[in-house]
Amino acid sequence: MEIRNEEHARNMLKEWQGLALSARKNEIRLAIESLELSSMYYEQKGNDKGAERAKRCVTILAEHFNTLE
Repeated sequence: MEIRNEEHARNMLKEWQGLALSARKNEIRLAIESLELSSMYYEQKGNDKGAERAKRCVTILAEHFNTLE
């Protein structure tokens, strides 16, 4: 699932709460990878707002990922 903005990232974290820890980590990892690719794409196209939005979403997801055991 493609994460569109910061609010959507937070909502997806809530949605993933019901998953097993390993599945939750996997979903977050996949989302981060996708967002990093999106950020690179936006940078290449000169879309600075899109690149920054993707980076903020990565930060939100990565911070949550780091709290998981």
